[in-house]
Amino acid sequence: MTFKYKNVYVGETATFAGPYEAKGLLKRKFDRITNDLYVGEKSWEKAEIKLSKESINILLQKIGKQATDINLIIAGDLLNQLVSSSYAIKDFSFPFLGIYSACANIMEGVIIAASMIDGGKIDNAIITTSSHNLSSEKQFRNPTEYGAPRPSTATFTATGGASLYLTNDKTDIKVEASTIGKIVDLGINDPNNMGAAMAPAAADTIYRHLKDLNRGVSYYDLILTGDLGIYGKKILIDYMNQEYNIDIKNNYDDCGTMLYNFNNQKEVLAGGSGPVCSALVIYSSIFEKMKKKELKKILLVPTGALFSPTIIYQKENILGIAHAVSMEVVE
Repeated sequence: MTFKYKNVYVGETATFAGPYEAKGLLKRKFDRITNDLYVGEKSWEKAEIKLSKESINILLQKIGKQATDINLIIAGDLLNQLVSSSYAIKDFSFPFLGIYSACANIMEGVIIAASMIDGGKIDNAIITTSSHNLSSEKQFRNPTEYGAPRPSTATFTATGGASLYLTNDKTDIKVEASTIGKIVDLGINDPNNMGAAMAPAAADTIYRHLKDLNRGVSYYDLILTGDLGIYGKKILIDYMNQEYNIDIKNNYDDCGTMLYNFNNQKEVLAGGSGPVCSALVIYSSIFEKMKKKELKKILLVPTGALFSPTIIYQKENILGIAHAVSMEVVE
């Protein structure tokens, strides 16, 4: 299912990055950073709420608008019942839609907002996401005090909050098209190897997007997945070749391999993950390159692993999802 848009533009972005991200490759590109994993709060969950809320405040300041000027906010995170998003937004007067595609939720939000803007239902929207390394570890893997060793295939959940403003007012970057992802199950059940679970979903979405629009890989200056990490990135390149006879390696990258400095940050293992991983990379580095016209056409494909600890204990597989959004520089 692929849509094209005529009147949807990227207005502005806001990023609030955590301590590990502040030591990474993009440290000078974020709007705000913190060296405190608690962000002045008393728990990891409250810290994540603050990161999300502050990214919204930063965005409102940058676009010069009040909360009452915003038609809709769409937000998602990794915590149960989307508590990070809902508690971050409760003090604003936004109409709110909560979404969940795990680490793919930013582009699910963009697809919903862009469709409503293009259809004339609303004039603007904010899409917000967040994640926190330790709140995610606590919920999905082991208690943070346990100190369990992790294999090299494991990814490192990014800490931060990020927000995006979409509008029908013309800007330098337009939302051009989107493809809604399908759930893909290739039998992976290891929560420390989520790149392998998500890569086939990314491949399916990329293939269908190109097929639906009758495009080749070379149409895009960059195809960018969300958080496959080092190993998932390699799997995707091989999978695209073997399943679809499509070679993406010359204009493809993964946000999970772009956020951290692998030479100095060994703790990140296979790379970044979490909903905010792709948001921090795209909203800072990628959009900056588009504004400079170093990149003119990009395909953003955030990837999500759909599972819970309970279902993994019941020997079910980790499901993959990926949503794609094409963005282009307005000439």
